[in-house]
Amino acid sequence: MKKKLLTLHTARLNNNCPTCFGTDGLEFTFVQEKTETLFFKKPAKQIDKKLYCHTCKNIIYPVNWTEDIERVYAYNKKIAETNKHYLKVKPLFYILIITALIVVAAIAYILISNL
Repeated sequence: MKKKLLTLHTARLNNNCPTCFGTDGLEFTFVQEKTETLFFKKPAKQIDKKLYCHTCKNIIYPVNWTEDIERVYAYNKKIAETNKHYLKVKPLFYILIITALIVVAAIAYILISNL
């Protein structure tokens, strides 16, 4: 089983950084963890967010966000949530299901023909 981080959306902001007050360094990143096995691919329900300032090289935590940053966050979160929760099965899953059905049908046929 492999777990990967999938970047859903990245956005640069023109808002002031609450730490260094720079206007060109803020960047939102929305990340979702994706689990991949031999049978299926499935992303996690939770979408993680990170606000990073490239000017002062700090992560800005939600406690320090201003109202402007909150509004921009709400807008960008809607964009990032377009990749909803899904389950994508792989061909190996279908092969195993068909094989199991054939085996059950063969056993039922043998049991019925012996009566």
